[in-house]
Amino acid sequence: MSQPDLSRQRAFRRGLGAEGCTALMLRLKFYRILARRFRCRGGEVDIIARRGSVVAVVEVKARPNEQAGLDAVTAQAWRRIETAADRFLASRPDLSRCSVRYDVVICRPGRLPLHRMGVWQPDR
Repeated sequence: MSQPDLSRQRAFRRGLGAEGCTALMLRLKFYRILARRFRCRGGEVDIIARRGSVVAVVEVKARPNEQAGLDAVTAQAWRRIETAADRFLASRPDLSRCSVRYDVVICRPGRLPLHRMGVWQPDR
């Protein structure tokens, strides 16, 4: 296996671990996980969770620090996340009365995940 293949595999596994850690953290904060790794044509969302009347659309980033995690989610990425979130919510009429919030969770080595709520708002 070539070096780029190995580094991609490591990054993929690190990302899966960060998503698992984030899902556990959200459960401990009394969120109910509605979907993990939701994919559709035109987008994907790492985690969709609900607490009360709020649906959190969560992008997970494994990065060395908070700023690197926030910078890693570009405007183009947010549009893909929004597309997938819209498709997911359209398939769940039971969530039609919930408000939607776009969050980022940054998983840093050896530290607790940082949950930044409402870091992005779609243009509507």
